Amino acid sequence: MPADQTIVAGEMATVVRRYAHALYELAAEQKQLDAVTGDLRALEKLAQESAEFRAVAQNPRLRRAQLVNAVRKIAEFAGFHALSGNFLALVAQNRRLPQLRPMIRAFFAELAEKRGEFTAEVTSATALSASQKERLAAQLHALAGGKVHMTVAEDKSLLGGLVVKLGSRLIDASVKNKLARLERQLKAPSLTRLKGAA
Repeated sequence: MPADQTIVAGEMATVVRRYAHALYELAAEQKQLDAVTGDLRALEKLAQESAEFRAVAQNPRLRRAQLVNAVRKIAEFAGFHALSGNFLALVAQNRRLPQLRPMIRAFFAELAEKRGEFTAEVTSATALSASQKERLAAQLHALAGGKVHMTVAEDKSLLGGLVVKLGSRLIDASVKNKLARLERQLKAPSLTRLKGAA
């Protein structure tokens, strides 16, 4: 799994959805959904690509005031809408920055659901070219039956191919998965023979 991906479950998943839903409701109420969505896409890219951002977000030694000051500077530099900046500051104040990317994905999921759109999380063994992304987007559009927003990450442990999470569906076309499947198939006859000899 890529180092920049965070898996949340149980109570933390509920917390993540609560933050995302609150931001969605405020953005919808203030008619700023497009502005906030654009900010979050830029923020997700920063959280994914910037080791410095992740180091600050995950540093337990920084005081809350330092975290808030740091993210407010980021929001100001990036030209974020005030609502996005306040959300980021609240997340920092409550020491929830390590869960920022799951919050952003939960926001996108709610936005997509309301708009009849879909979000696909794509993990590939190597970087995808622009043309590959276009072809994949077209295939996912046909599969989902609606507009698909893609987020793309790399994970060299897949060895080749890619894994796509589209809503509740998981499409694993990685070499790693194919090898594991082949290994299971090779072991199956051996197990059958062993059971017969017992």
